[in-house]
Amino acid sequence: MYGTPSNLIDMPTAETAPDGQLSTTISYFGNTFKNTLSFQITPRLTGAFRYTAIKGLNIPGYTPSTYYDRSFDISYQILTESAYLPAVSVGLRDFIGTGLYSSEYIVATKGFANDRLRLTAGLGWGRLGSYQSIGSTGTRPSDLLGAGGIPTYDRWFRGDVAPFAGLSYALSDTLTFKAEYSSDAYTLETGDGILERKNPYNFGLDYRRSDNFGIGVYSIGGAEYGVVLRFALNPRTDGVPGGSETAPVPVYLRPRGTAQDLGWTTSPAERQSAQEELVAGLAREGLELEGIRLDGRKAHVLIRNAKYDIEAQAVGRTARVLTRTMPDSVETFVITQVVRGIRSTSVVVQRSDLERLENAPARDILAAAQFSTSLAETPDIPVIEGSYPRYSWNFAPYVQTSFFDPDNPLRADLGLRLKGEYSWAPGWVLSGSLTNRIAGTLSDTPRPARITPIDPPPVVRSDGNFYNRSKQPRIETLTVAKYGRLGPNLYGRLSAGLFESAYGGISGEVLWKPTGSRFALGAEANYVVKRDYDQLFDFQDYKVATGHLSAYYDFGNGFHGQLDVGRYLAGDLGATVSLDREFANGWRVGAYATKTDVSAASFGEGSFDKGIRITIPISWAFGQPDRRTGNLVLQSLARDGGARLNVDGRLYETIRGTHKSDMVKSWGKFWR
Repeated sequence: MYGTPSNLIDMPTAETAPDGQLSTTISYFGNTFKNTLSFQITPRLTGAFRYTAIKGLNIPGYTPSTYYDRSFDISYQILTESAYLPAVSVGLRDFIGTGLYSSEYIVATKGFANDRLRLTAGLGWGRLGSYQSIGSTGTRPSDLLGAGGIPTYDRWFRGDVAPFAGLSYALSDTLTFKAEYSSDAYTLETGDGILERKNPYNFGLDYRRSDNFGIGVYSIGGAEYGVVLRFALNPRTDGVPGGSETAPVPVYLRPRGTAQDLGWTTSPAERQSAQEELVAGLAREGLELEGIRLDGRKAHVLIRNAKYDIEAQAVGRTARVLTRTMPDSVETFVITQVVRGIRSTSVVVQRSDLERLENAPARDILAAAQFSTSLAETPDIPVIEGSYPRYSWNFAPYVQTSFFDPDNPLRADLGLRLKGEYSWAPGWVLSGSLTNRIAGTLSDTPRPARITPIDPPPVVRSDGNFYNRSKQPRIETLTVAKYGRLGPNLYGRLSAGLFESAYGGISGEVLWKPTGSRFALGAEANYVVKRDYDQLFDFQDYKVATGHLSAYYDFGNGFHGQLDVGRYLAGDLGATVSLDREFANGWRVGAYATKTDVSAASFGEGSFDKGIRITIPISWAFGQPDRRTGNLVLQSLARDGGARLNVDGRLYETIRGTHKSDMVKSWGKFWR
């Protein structure tokens, strides 16, 4: 019922899900809904976020009829199951939250009879030590934390300890019987009369339709019945196996002896013809040629990629087209991607290597390729006629969501959005978006906080519902920005305008990022004014200067970290730590936490800003190249402390994908 892969019914096990798996569980019993999102962070480490709604629970100071609670779990498998030894895990439930479900455990699980029978036994503290305890490991605080949101370390593995046990037996490939002895007395729930518990025994059946869907029905405590729905997917797999994009053009093999013919170099007509064929060939692949310098033995091209989310695929398709359009004497191809006018990393490949390795594994052409940023700075590569000005636009419906608010699991708005971007010269970008809300609940006035902040910071985010009230057209964003290279590994951005729904002003940023380095440093400074709630051109009186120093690091094995230190929108000083698990296909699952000099008492409910974020590439879902993504943020609470300005087109994410350190992760698509 707790919704993590390492569960029998109510009791934990030492099992884990496949590495990288995301699971969502919806359960109900005893007037309690639990919605749980769990993620297999590493093969041994599991994390989960839970949002619970309990009807009729009597919590001091809380008046609504349904109590909503948010909590985080974590577990680690310290011993992997072997032929003679069980798997052993240690875990904490609700280790960041109000403490309603606070519990810790040590548990062992072992399979028998070809794994059809699995036995589990363990010791629990907190809720898992509340029935028939066999001892104690000190005094454990029992009160709930009204503000929640902070680690309950003063309770971990303290207080009464009690045993629990259970088993699961696979009746078939799809049906499993479960039984357990529960050490959770459900003291709060039975005391308030919202459920009945006659004994510690739970029984149930799990039906698994596939690896991605299952359902369970249970008898709990001899008096209640429950049901669970489970959904799972693994970002390590492809939504459409193999993809469904069209095949690239084959590499053209030059006839023997033609590579020495340089006669074309004296013919302007042949040069122009080669360029025109290249433009047409790239266009068929969904790419644009911005510039070209063509010598007798080398072609240096600047390309714009608005189609492929995998940068290596864009480079690979460009290389194929070059073999079919460049004169036979051209041996070296230098391919530089241009992102928002920035000439980013250049990939250098030899034509003879492309001819020789087309049917070899992609790692072979990677070993032969070179990456450089100095080549990308070459100033004498002319921009071809017609490259500028350029524009793009999009008109589509939008859905804006807010998940797991303190008094509502889901708020959403439906509306229409018109977006556009105009670039009149390299590095200059004018962009904006207009929205018109049709219907929704984001503008609903939230209930008063269950914890009133003491000496709160200025209101910078907690009035967000006021920005969603108007049903008239609104200017969501309207900015002008200049991007450029400041040095071999140095990038710059200067922006001005309406950055987001709530703030407008000026913003400047500098980023140091060598192409092959896992490490990058950035600095950003902003001066912004709070916008009026109608989101047109009027402003409120609140003005603030913000800025951050940022460090980025790729830890390898798919983990990426970021540290931002600086001043936030409320004028508070502090830092944000972020950690993401990134997958080669573009999926990202991560978490962040921000702590500033705004105290927990001043912050209010939640104590400090934190959340979970998930990025889903559209290409993964449909099997077609697409640079768009779906972004989901599960924020504990939107408060005023630790709030950062939203600016589109920050440098690190703008140029990162074209650098060697990122491109090699998905280099397998070079030949696709």
